[in-house]
Amino acid sequence: MKTLIFLICLIPCVVVAQPKTIEDLKQAARKIDISVASFYRQKKLPVPKTTDDATYLRRAFLVSIGRIPTIEEARAFLEMNDPKKREDLVSYLLDSKGYGSHMSNWAFDLLRLSDGKDGTSATNEPYREWVRTSIEQNMPWHEFVNALLASKGDGWDQKTAAVGYYTRDRGMPLDNIANSMRIFLGSRMECAQCHDDPFGDAERKDFYKLAAFTNGQNTLNQEYMRPLWDEFDESTRRKNSDYAIAQILWDKVYGMSLGGGGDGRIALPSDYQYRDAQPGEVIGAYTPFGKTLRMSPNKAHGDGRIELARWVTTRTGEQFPTVIANRMWKRIMGRGIYEPIDEYIPKEKTHAPELLAQISTIMQELNYDLRAFQKVLMFTQTFQFATNPNPSSLEDGDDFHGRKIERLSAEMIWDSLITLANGNPDLLPRRTMDERIYLNGKPILQGKKSMPQLSQEVLALQSDREVRAYFKNLVAEINSGSRSGDAPSMSMMGQAMRYNSNDQVRASELPSPAPRSHFLYLFGQSERDVVEASSREPNVGQVLSLMNGFVQKKLVNNPNAHLYKGLTSAKTDEEKIRRIYIAVLNRPPTATEMSWMKDEIQQSGPEQGLRNIVSALVMSAEFLFLQ
Repeated sequence: MKTLIFLICLIPCVVVAQPKTIEDLKQAARKIDISVASFYRQKKLPVPKTTDDATYLRRAFLVSIGRIPTIEEARAFLEMNDPKKREDLVSYLLDSKGYGSHMSNWAFDLLRLSDGKDGTSATNEPYREWVRTSIEQNMPWHEFVNALLASKGDGWDQKTAAVGYYTRDRGMPLDNIANSMRIFLGSRMECAQCHDDPFGDAERKDFYKLAAFTNGQNTLNQEYMRPLWDEFDESTRRKNSDYAIAQILWDKVYGMSLGGGGDGRIALPSDYQYRDAQPGEVIGAYTPFGKTLRMSPNKAHGDGRIELARWVTTRTGEQFPTVIANRMWKRIMGRGIYEPIDEYIPKEKTHAPELLAQISTIMQELNYDLRAFQKVLMFTQTFQFATNPNPSSLEDGDDFHGRKIERLSAEMIWDSLITLANGNPDLLPRRTMDERIYLNGKPILQGKKSMPQLSQEVLALQSDREVRAYFKNLVAEINSGSRSGDAPSMSMMGQAMRYNSNDQVRASELPSPAPRSHFLYLFGQSERDVVEASSREPNVGQVLSLMNGFVQKKLVNNPNAHLYKGLTSAKTDEEKIRRIYIAVLNRPPTATEMSWMKDEIQQSGPEQGLRNIVSALVMSAEFLFLQ
């Protein structure tokens, strides 16, 4: 038990109320295992063996919190004799800060969430904070989706910052609704923007009927600033020192707000080519599947987005819960029950209808609690099956016969490397929203006014005259000498914690997406332009980076790296080699490997030999892949 307590202390935990007890979750896990066992019998497949503790440890850490364990965490688990240690490890990992970090990476990739916005000085900072906080607080998925799709209001107010889901795509409402259908319902309708889908059921008119729900988006009260803004024409902007201040209001206040609740009607495009309607004809919102939801084309309704959110989350039958359940299944098990996971297949058309129905039901019974659902999956015997290096034995889908080997994501590799270099990265404070007002790259009015305050005041203005008066006073206040110097790490407004791309912190804390020169970009992090656009494909640049870049400088050749600190109490070369293996690969070396590594130390010397061992293990396929 002392070892168990030690492990608990190593992993910072966040106490989150669970809608079900652990016993309830274990019971749900048994139901899944029963479905898998039934599948084996039907397909006449043998039951796989259970994986060893070392493989399980590494797998559990990587899929739940996105990094390998520290040497202390690994040794604590591997030396523990408690028969419940796997179950306990799952609970501690999924209740830790690391879970929020890892899930945030998933959400950022899914929602294409980047820090900045091309072509404007506006930012997605408040939206990013809303998503991150919602993930950490374990907001149920259906509430999360509803908040995004029905959002309206001030982009800087955390109560309404979910409007970033729409303002991120401002000017591209058709792309936004296509992505919504793909992300939340697994329906690929993007082709129907231009023509009937020749490979599916989506018709162009159906697509526009859906787009009608979100049509009519605008900014809150921006028309009151239009006369003032137009005075800053192209010929005067560079000469007028007040333009940069006006741009703060135009881009970062009005530009980040969302008005218009959704008209519920839309005009067909001028190039509409089918006989069932005329180009330019106004049609009402209508749902192409699920329970019918219809809005009249005769007037603008103003609540189209609310109705869309209600339809997606409550009126699409099994589709909504099944899509997110299958996404989580792939996240934990390595491959979806059906693939691709963003192209929904009804259970009766899959190769494992009983299992798919089971996880969809469990997702609903857990009230869309993604943390609890992932606990259920990790409590299963299916999750504990030994690695299967072979492709599925079935032609129509996965055989669930042990986890398939897959390459780590860029974020997993980065987070694991900084764990080796610096110890547990989850002990560091996480990045928070920067509420400071920036003018020409420098914070202003610190201690006097924040962006949320500025936004609230500006959006409350109700006329051109009020906007002009406010702007005049704001310019005077800024020019009175309240500008500060370079931005400090901690702001006086909101105590924002900021990291730059050179900091050795978790990927979720860094600028997003990472710059093109960064390790994360080189290893395939998404640029956040397309849904789930990250890559795990290898390239020569990655090899060179491991051989000559961050790994060598911050880890292999750094005597202060956390990895080496774990060797200080080791008395023999054998024990040092053993600890390096446990730290990097999370398992002890085999007898053959021990012999090789002892020879390396004898040939290269103790210090260089250990460095060479670390370098070789970090560049090995075993380190870069998840089993």
